[in-house]
Amino acid sequence: MKLPHRRQFLHLAAGAAALPAVSRFAWAQAYPSRPVRIVASFAPAGSSDIVARLMGQWLSERLGQPFIIENRPGGGGNIGTEAVVHAPRTAIPFS
Repeated sequence: MKLPHRRQFLHLAAGAAALPAVSRFAWAQAYPSRPVRIVASFAPAGSSDIVARLMGQWLSERLGQPFIIENRPGGGGNIGTEAVVHAPRTAIPFS
């Protein structure tokens, strides 16, 4: 087995020493910081809508952030998919 060179070992050791400081910065942000939209691409009161609403309620209770369920029926799910593609990053497709 070939051992790593001295310089590679020092880089790995420095990275391991800096890891706890970097992880503290990552904990500073709360996710999600805005309301999250879940786009159900089929008709309201259908099975996908009911499951999306149950998931949204469960996630809202666990994460403490509002989850908005938005129905975009039509086109075999294409309209809902297009809404997610052109939406800001807080949209979650559910179909």
